[in-house]
Amino acid sequence: MTVSPLLPLVTIGLPVYNAQRTIAEAISSILGQTYQNWELLVMDDGSTDDSARIVTSFTDTRIRWISDGQNRGISHRLNQALDLAGGEFFCRMDADDMSFPQRLQVQVSALQADAQVDLVASSVMTFTSELDITGVIEVASQHELICARPWNGFHFPHPSWMGKTSWFRKFRYVSQADGAEDQHLLYRAYAQSCFRGIAEVLLAYRDDRISFRKLLSRRMRFWKVFLIEACRQRRYRDALIVSLRQPAKMVADFLFMFGGMRAARNRLAPAGEHQLAAWHALLERVRSRPAQEPMSN
Repeated sequence: MTVSPLLPLVTIGLPVYNAQRTIAEAISSILGQTYQNWELLVMDDGSTDDSARIVTSFTDTRIRWISDGQNRGISHRLNQALDLAGGEFFCRMDADDMSFPQRLQVQVSALQADAQVDLVASSVMTFTSELDITGVIEVASQHELICARPWNGFHFPHPSWMGKTSWFRKFRYVSQADGAEDQHLLYRAYAQSCFRGIAEVLLAYRDDRISFRKLLSRRMRFWKVFLIEACRQRRYRDALIVSLRQPAKMVADFLFMFGGMRAARNRLAPAGEHQLAAWHALLERVRSRPAQEPMSN
């Protein structure tokens, strides 16, 4: 039986909305972590499927299902998790992704090694719902590189974030920015913060191809919330640049989907043999463990 201290060091916030197909694997990947001093807050956002039954079938007392039956949006649920968090560090996790076993250990070590660092993210392996690997999104290591072109978005994969809970509470999520909430938070915070990237792949990120309409909606959402925030902060140069670049990216997306040209999205690096072996091992572990039994280290 797993025994944890009264106060966990890490709180994992996992928002859920109708995730019955993927939530068990996401939770199983947390149970399989080499670092075990955590609590997992599964924040329901009004699910109408079988998510509640699946989550509550896990008997590990570190896992909490929190539901009020309402649909309030991801920012509201993340802020709710922050209000409930008992850990010094707050970790992001999505309901359709999986964490590699060393994720928490590596990120905790990185944060403890440098008290100036507020937030870390790792490189992530991308995969489809058919479990095909599509590549690796690599992150820059230094704050200056991560934030060099804020008007172009921060290439800092949000499901792989871990940071100081106090930092998240200081900047909090904004519901009006849902759809671009993580980019909005980074833009508000980066000038007063210190970010670090971890080159190691610590998360498997589900990234199915979406329709042009959905991609266009995401571009528009990012443009809108970024423009409002840039003007609020009187960063008029950023507002101008994003207003020039986003239409160009929309055209590039159209040409990619319908004209066969290269996308204006993140370039993916190929996954190496070691990474592919780790992926297959992760799949085997999360799919073979009965939901009622915590995995051993």
